[in-house]
Amino acid sequence: MALHLSAETVAPRAAATQKYLFGPVADFLMLGGSAFLILPFLFLVPLEYEGAVAATMVFVAYLINYPHFAHSYQLFYRNFGRKVSGDGYDRGLQLRYIFAGIVVPVIMGAFFAYGAAAANARLLGYATNAMFFFVGWHYVKQGYGMLMVDAVLKRKFFDDRDKKVLLVNSYAVWILAWLQTNTAVTQGKYYGLEYYTFAAPAWITNIAVLTAIASTAATVLMLVNRWRSNGGNLPYNGVVAYVASLYLWILIARINPLWLLVVPALHSLQYLAVVWRYQTNVERDDPGAVGDPPLKLLAFLGPLYRLRVLGFIVGGAALGYLGFWLIPFVLTALIPYDKQVLGSSLFFFIVLIFINVHHYFLDNVMWRRGNPEVSKYLFR
Repeated sequence: MALHLSAETVAPRAAATQKYLFGPVADFLMLGGSAFLILPFLFLVPLEYEGAVAATMVFVAYLINYPHFAHSYQLFYRNFGRKVSGDGYDRGLQLRYIFAGIVVPVIMGAFFAYGAAAANARLLGYATNAMFFFVGWHYVKQGYGMLMVDAVLKRKFFDDRDKKVLLVNSYAVWILAWLQTNTAVTQGKYYGLEYYTFAAPAWITNIAVLTAIASTAATVLMLVNRWRSNGGNLPYNGVVAYVASLYLWILIARINPLWLLVVPALHSLQYLAVVWRYQTNVERDDPGAVGDPPLKLLAFLGPLYRLRVLGFIVGGAALGYLGFWLIPFVLTALIPYDKQVLGSSLFFFIVLIFINVHHYFLDNVMWRRGNPEVSKYLFR
């Protein structure tokens, strides 16, 4: 998932009164600060407890990871007919919606259908490489987007040159992490299917290391200069989100086996902070938003818009369960395939890869600058 937000995304009146998505502490923890608290603790946990941590993160996936994916579908395909017809959307954004919402899933569906029908395990394994490639890209772009969000909320904007420094550093760190992973893991299994990484020459990795170091130094210098020009202030929660996304969740993700299990949940929590604020603003815009819930039993929730936001969250949890568990389970039961070659979890593999990669394309459209819905609702 990648947020492409900037100051220009915001309506002129935005951020006049709101400085946080949910509050200083909640923003810190949800946008990335919790990573700095959890990672040191994991070094104290013996590796023999990896099974317990893994089981815990499976449960957390139901609460955080799966809804975060599902919410992107809820938002992207809402009023989809208007989006693909260009009703209120410029031509470029209309085409992006068509490509991400129709063309991409059709292409991926055809790819997986052919790979499964042909029992071509090596071809399907390439999808694992694609997922890791897009996931890393997605993580760093979301970290950049969170920094831009917090900058707008705090009215501590970055100019175009600053943004270029931040983006170059994001890509440099991501490429270095991807190259390191390809060097460390040349062959692996994912849901029973083997995949092979693409080993790069050592000189390319060395160049990537130097580039990442240089871009990180340039970023630090830029932030120091921005801190001085802002009178000793920065959008600190955004900076924390940016640092956590690039360095803790991507560059050193393999520093601890338990950390690899936790990172996806923290990334998802970061995404939920923005989506839940966005959806809250959407519901509050409804004329009946401040009315009472239809049942007195639900009066403790307050205004009706809160009940609707809760419904959105519960719907995301249900959709996540449907996509990640029920659908692949049913497909496994109904559709025969060569289990000796492709393993017993083929459809779980396909669904997981499909959603992860498609999620990148969905977010790449939804959170772009110029999207009228983002301009209207995110910073109200």
